[in-house]
Amino acid sequence: MKILVQKFGGTSLATPELRERVVHHIRTALDEGYHLVVVVSAMGRKGAPYATDTLLEWVRNNGDALPPRELDLLLHCGEIISASVLASLLRSKGIDSCVLTGGQAGIITNNDHTNAQIITVNPVRIRQELEKGRVPIVAGFQGRTTEGEITTLGRGGSDTTATALGVALGADMVDIFTDVNGIMTADPRIVEDAVALNTVTYTEMCNLAFQGAKVIHPRAVEIAMQTNVPIRVRSTLADSPGTLVTNQGEVNDRLITGITQVPGVTQIKVHAGEGQYDLQLKVFKAMAENGISIDFINVNPSGVAYTVFDEWADRAESLLRDLGFEAELNRNCAKVSAVGAGIAGVPGVMAKIVEALTDEDIQILQSADSHTTIWLLVRGEDMQRAVRALHRKFELHKIHYQ
Repeated sequence: MKILVQKFGGTSLATPELRERVVHHIRTALDEGYHLVVVVSAMGRKGAPYATDTLLEWVRNNGDALPPRELDLLLHCGEIISASVLASLLRSKGIDSCVLTGGQAGIITNNDHTNAQIITVNPVRIRQELEKGRVPIVAGFQGRTTEGEITTLGRGGSDTTATALGVALGADMVDIFTDVNGIMTADPRIVEDAVALNTVTYTEMCNLAFQGAKVIHPRAVEIAMQTNVPIRVRSTLADSPGTLVTNQGEVNDRLITGITQVPGVTQIKVHAGEGQYDLQLKVFKAMAENGISIDFINVNPSGVAYTVFDEWADRAESLLRDLGFEAELNRNCAKVSAVGAGIAGVPGVMAKIVEALTDEDIQILQSADSHTTIWLLVRGEDMQRAVRALHRKFELHKIHYQ
């Protein structure tokens, strides 16, 4: 059975005109001979009646005291509404379809309400519907526990639903439809000449997603990578193939694939005094015990440096003060990342990065690297100039035009 999974995000379903484009893509896939599974997110973004953020706002404005289990009962409704509306539209156009919740589709999770992890997927019901010639429309972002409790999968959960179903069904491809024409070399709102890439590797896509590219959730990419199910990131408004995420096919020698950014972070430095060999343990244990996620970690004999999101900075500073440490805080910073599978072992990449930022009088506050990514911490007001400078330095506007 030739199976394709299509996932449509909230922006793709937000208006009648966009929903007609969704129908167009579904009909095109059926005409190409695919047995089709559709995954949907809640319609629209914050402010839209049934968007996830709108539902959360209802809770915040009405006591803000809903336990995680009950919160999941509320939040999973947005996707069911989307699926039902789309099913009605498809049936009016002669396309037989049915709606399945995540649990009915066979997505079994752990008990971690509002951020559940998928344990297994048993897509028996989906296969039954496909054999009847129907298009199953699965409510994304949700599953159920072995006890039958409804759970949600956290941010990016609909992407995760789509790739998990793709893996379980042995799908030929998973198409992620969004409001941009594939994976871009940079945020086009910052870099006017950013271009869409034809292909990226799973590893590159994971790093781009983790470092700020919001087109697809990294957890979804990691699931697809387990069995090499290809992903295409496509625009709902276009018929172009978008960007293929795979480990097979095209080979390229580009150093850098894309530049990403994460604003709103605070750098924290804690200096060790004479004989304070347990400073690192005390600092990181205090952050962990108080639920503060840390990033960009640097440990050396003279102390530690790390980052937290700006909203956690005051709390982190207070905890450090309670431990007797005077921390140095650089607020309103941004993490800029250069991602590329070709940088491993290549001399001169960091030199080009430093040259690009030095030419723009941008100070690098901290840096780190892996075999596919170089991270830079800069001041928030320098973020956009840094992204543009790196994009220009590595001539990313010249690669892989669609």
